[in-house]
Amino acid sequence: MPAEVLAQAADEMLDWPDSKGERCGMAVMEMSHRGKEFLEIYTQAHDTLRELLAIPENFKILFMQGGGLAENAIVPMNLSALRASKTQRGSADFVITGSWSEKSFHEAGKYCDSRIAASAKDTHFHSIPDAASWDLSDHASYVHICSNETIHGVEFHSLPDLQSLGSKAQLVIDFSSHVASRRVDWSRVGLAFGGAQKNLGPAGLTLVVVREDLLGHALEACPSAFNYQTVADHQSMFNTPPTYAIYMAGLVFQWLKRQGGIDAMEARNMAKAQLLYGTIDASGFYSNPVALACRSRMNVPFFLHDASLNDAFLNGAQSAGLLQLKGHKSVGGMRASIYNALPIEGVHALVQYMQEFERTHG
Repeated sequence: MPAEVLAQAADEMLDWPDSKGERCGMAVMEMSHRGKEFLEIYTQAHDTLRELLAIPENFKILFMQGGGLAENAIVPMNLSALRASKTQRGSADFVITGSWSEKSFHEAGKYCDSRIAASAKDTHFHSIPDAASWDLSDHASYVHICSNETIHGVEFHSLPDLQSLGSKAQLVIDFSSHVASRRVDWSRVGLAFGGAQKNLGPAGLTLVVVREDLLGHALEACPSAFNYQTVADHQSMFNTPPTYAIYMAGLVFQWLKRQGGIDAMEARNMAKAQLLYGTIDASGFYSNPVALACRSRMNVPFFLHDASLNDAFLNGAQSAGLLQLKGHKSVGGMRASIYNALPIEGVHALVQYMQEFERTHG
């Protein structure tokens, strides 16, 4: 979270000011989600996000709950029947590029016929299979990708054009971990979803952006609160939305605008990633196994040449104020997450520490 956003939230914690600067006498957490005060917060957040991400008007923006893991079930409950007859079980294709897309594939199998169109498992998820090699089904309602895999540090730097691949399926992207870090080509996307907690705000809010013509196809067993048509019809307020998380995300959206918008953030993210990857690649002490063409700008896994030094590296990093660098337990090593809110000064501090550690332990 950007420091100035946290400071603003602290100032407004007990008494929220409206757009005219007039204090309302309530904290956001005390407001009715149908009251005029929160409706102002919701509308500003909704409209600012549409502007920031250049979301076309024929897409609905839904503020939901449950995170990306819940969407792994909610998406097939809403979209898997798009191309299926009433007597058929719907189907969806999955491109497996890491742990998150693999979880999505398994969860969707509870609600539709999920099949693997391509997998990078044989490369230990260090690459992305070329789209031309994907084995796409003629009957799939949608093709699911995780456009940035946090654990393995793999990112789609451009979205596949399913139409050019001869597919009539819709593209679904889980952009949880790099939303608002770069532009989205909405002409190629049917639905995008993501938890807010990486780049947009605190945990508790889930963003869904879905094209209008994909609404209204939910399975009969889909709970009402998870039916995208119902959520859209009620402006994300069929049930009580995560009001404080929406408020905080709205502050982040305004902060992003002040930084120059998505293009400015992408330039910053490229600079941060280049600095860190350049340090790793110039060293014989550290390594990153991900193919150059699909390295993530958000999540940079790296490994010390001598794993017995891992604890010393982490202890020293913590003493230097560099936290949460331990890699995911499934892959080990280190992982630096350099999301939007992290300034380039933070990457410089990490690089300096890495270089000093290499000098003393190499």
